[in-house]
Amino acid sequence: MGTTLRPAAFGKLRYLVVDDVDSFRLSMRTMLSSCGAEKIELASDAKQAIDYCSYNKVDILLCDYNFGDDRNGQQILEELRFRKLLSHTAVFMMITAETSRHMVLAARDCQPDAYLAKPINRAVLNTRLSSLLQQREALLPINRELDRHNYEKAVALCLQAQKTQPRYNTWLLKTLGDLYFRLGELDQAESIYNDTLISRDIPWALLGRCRVLLAKGKGEDSVLDLQRLVNSNPDCMEAYDLLAEGLATMGNPVQSQQILEAAVQHSPNALLRQKKLALQAEMNADMESAVKAWRRTVSLSQHSIHESPDHYLALSSALADLSESADSNLDKSSSSQVTAAQIKEANTTLAAMEKRFTNDANLSVRSRILQCRLLAAEGCLADSQALLDKVRQELTPVPPTISADTEIEYAKALFLLNSKEEAKNRLAQLAHRYRSDADIQRKVESLLDEPVGFRQKLQARSLNHEAIDDFQNNRIDEAIRGFSAALKIVPDQIALNLNLIQVILKRHKSLEQEPEMIVLCRSALERLSSLQENHSQFERYSALKERVEALLP
Repeated sequence: MGTTLRPAAFGKLRYLVVDDVDSFRLSMRTMLSSCGAEKIELASDAKQAIDYCSYNKVDILLCDYNFGDDRNGQQILEELRFRKLLSHTAVFMMITAETSRHMVLAARDCQPDAYLAKPINRAVLNTRLSSLLQQREALLPINRELDRHNYEKAVALCLQAQKTQPRYNTWLLKTLGDLYFRLGELDQAESIYNDTLISRDIPWALLGRCRVLLAKGKGEDSVLDLQRLVNSNPDCMEAYDLLAEGLATMGNPVQSQQILEAAVQHSPNALLRQKKLALQAEMNADMESAVKAWRRTVSLSQHSIHESPDHYLALSSALADLSESADSNLDKSSSSQVTAAQIKEANTTLAAMEKRFTNDANLSVRSRILQCRLLAAEGCLADSQALLDKVRQELTPVPPTISADTEIEYAKALFLLNSKEEAKNRLAQLAHRYRSDADIQRKVESLLDEPVGFRQKLQARSLNHEAIDDFQNNRIDEAIRGFSAALKIVPDQIALNLNLIQVILKRHKSLEQEPEMIVLCRSALERLSSLQENHSQFERYSALKERVEALLP
């Protein structure tokens, strides 16, 4: 079968050429016309391209990658996909003189149909387009059903096409596996991938099977295969994402962060992956890494459909966390300089956000809450308190439109300025309002457990880990001292209080002759007396409380 089409085939379709160089746009139009294309539109920048696609159907879009200071080709494709302005039946070809690894890997996340390197001549263009259009024509009925989200019909058409279009069997198998997964038919999807993998390891099939295994709760099997896939195919960026997800699901958040760090080092221009890394680093209390990832996220988000004020706020909040306590590894002068730089960057970030996103009351409030924290970090406690008092007037009573993230930032500021009871009450109300939201519940629990700066959190966690190690090695007295020391930093940390009670119960079968241990247990239980039944540690708390009460005189 030939690889070129008759001019009439080109003439039926609508084309859009996007490039910021006039001469190249005109050259492309001439070459397309000579191939038989008739309906050809030109756009010189991202806005023109996206505006055109918003109101017109495009069959073939040929887009340059580099537009100088404007959105690049990756971001154009990203926005078209996100806003569903590009149908499954359309063909997107990335045209570029840039062939750097970082560009290709980042663009690949948005899955263009093809790349075409400059310079371009008519013969090359005709050959590449002919191949793409032949595939488009052969698979058109399936892609139409995908646009309609009619996945059952798309499955039937794929099965039929396997007999009539064997040339495209790889595409059909990949599409079938994805469709079965979307429909929740995990066994069918796994069968597709297993059959494909019989002869050899094919990355897309191995990735698909790992996704199925993870969905089936077989995280360990999925992680092992994904680690093998990453090692053998380091450019398969989706494997890093899925591996990080699998490790986090299995309770290995530090390893999950390490995989994301390896991924962004390999492909640093993928905005959403940088954001995932920032969020994972925050969960791990690794605020230095979180700041780096949020900083990169803010930078990449400019001109992106995914740009959000939340990125600016998250960066400022992470910088505020860093600035709220000095680094003990630095001398006083160096620590002061680092803190001043962090505060300056946070304020600059907030100013940039307010300039870029206007007329949003929540943003204004959150910005001022963060400024309270930054003023306190600078040692301007009176100014910080005065600003907080103004914010309090706006937030009391609780406005119905206030966001959960704003409430959490407000609670951090309250804890910082010693309004602990108000902070706890606000968080309790927040937890009640979002009682079915697991993510908000986790954030509230974490803040209530450790309402201190991240360096104190790390210190407490280090003491906790050392004490757990002592406990596991039967060094009971050392473990008791370790948990007690950690509780001096975060006295309300629920897991720490329960750890202390548990280790005391292991050593002391009877507490009657141990008045000091009685005091420690009673104090720990008192600190946990307001623990709610829906808290993840409530069952453990109830069991240990019952054991303690049985031993007390």
